[in-house]
Amino acid sequence: MSAGAPAGGLAEVADGVYAFVQPDGGWCLNNAGLVVGEGGAGVLVDTAATEARARRLRAAVLRRAGTAPRMLVNTHFHGDHTFGNRFFPEAVVVAHEGTRRDMAAAGLHLTSLWPQVCWGDVEVVLPEVTFRDALTLYAGGVRVELLHMGPAAHTTGDAVVWLPEQRVLFTGDLVMSGVTPFCVMGSVSGSLDALERLRALDPLVVVPGHGPVGGPQILEADAAYLRRLQELARRGVARGQSPLELARAAGPGPFAGLLDAERLVANLHRAYAEEHGAAPGEPLDVPALFREMTVYHGGLPACRA
Repeated sequence: MSAGAPAGGLAEVADGVYAFVQPDGGWCLNNAGLVVGEGGAGVLVDTAATEARARRLRAAVLRRAGTAPRMLVNTHFHGDHTFGNRFFPEAVVVAHEGTRRDMAAAGLHLTSLWPQVCWGDVEVVLPEVTFRDALTLYAGGVRVELLHMGPAAHTTGDAVVWLPEQRVLFTGDLVMSGVTPFCVMGSVSGSLDALERLRALDPLVVVPGHGPVGGPQILEADAAYLRRLQELARRGVARGQSPLELARAAGPGPFAGLLDAERLVANLHRAYAEEHGAAPGEPLDVPALFREMTVYHGGLPACRA
């Protein structure tokens, strides 16, 4: 675990439901979740990026529940949410079918973006159970609904974990709290549609993919950022500006307080593509966009995983 990055910890957000929050929520410092039903740990939501952080998550789960989880849900394919799968060998891994496909294709590519991070002995452990639209799990009597937020939002395989009785929503990276949203592998319009669907669930507690736990106001904050993206893209396309030129001219504006502001450049590329008629989730050159984010940032964005 990198120096200067606080360790994560479990916090109870409803009876038997826990959020594992890793401050400050920047690159690769993701959140996870735990549902404990009768008889111990039933469902774990996501893992962590590095061996050290995944082992810390495992230790916290065992202390809290007394047993390892029987099921592990990956909300999407990114390595900060999935590389720790191998440290929960007792669990059946469950995800959307698109997440399994994208995990297999991406492999350990994330580790090459930040070679200075001590990733440890991570590997890709693919989901054993997949679903297309929705799937219901039970954790010792607790109903756990998995819902695909397609066709594309943060990625094309996003799933949220919804506990209807407790009104707790684990969003994965569809929602960020105090952190810049990132939809370059999905869709701006699709993200806005997904947020509308999440609002309709009427959650009481929202556990985002990164950043502090909150309430439904987090959904509206992200929607406001995405609407600005669309407005900027319309203006930039009309003026013939490149996404990087526009990002430099416009800056983060009212969202200057969000972490990882450099994501604006890549997000604008996605918004431009949609302005030009691209389908949600249509592939972009993500490595090239990461290089543009680095140029905008003035160096490699920090990853303290």
